[in-house]
Amino acid sequence: MAHGEVVPTRQDAPGETTRVTRAPGIADDPVAGVARVSTLSGRISEATDVLAEDSRTPFSSSQLSRLDEALTLACRETGLLFTLWVGALGPQSRARAEELHASLGDSAADAVVVAVSPGERVVEVVTGAESSRRIDDRGAKLAVMSMVASFKESDLVGGMVEGLTMLADQAGHAHH
Repeated sequence: MAHGEVVPTRQDAPGETTRVTRAPGIADDPVAGVARVSTLSGRISEATDVLAEDSRTPFSSSQLSRLDEALTLACRETGLLFTLWVGALGPQSRARAEELHASLGDSAADAVVVAVSPGERVVEVVTGAESSRRIDDRGAKLAVMSMVASFKESDLVGGMVEGLTMLADQAGHAHH
């Protein structure tokens, strides 16, 4: 048996999941950012450090502060939940953005998700039942056009801040 090998305790029957036992010598390696534990069901749960290859963050602390301030002001002024997602959306960008919006659960009706994928050159804005009454398609398109114009000038953060501001202005003040 090799170091780190997982050994099944018996052969699987159709529809069953293999139960495993920890082979002698498997140890957690916190230095390398890897941890393994055998669960009560016999499955192995493993966590790895996903930032091991590149620990740099895409934004500086001042850029994160600008984004946080824009999100905070948009939420406070409108009473809506604004969220910003930056990363790859994949080939079905609209469907992925809608999944992100739906993942907000009970808050989705009052939410606005701005999903930006710089590498794919895609921006998606998804609104919920309440937020769509206050931000129409035309307003969302204008905000996206403004963001894209800034992105073309290599101002990713400024574009997102401006887009959030425009969407919040379109939504208007919170109705109490």
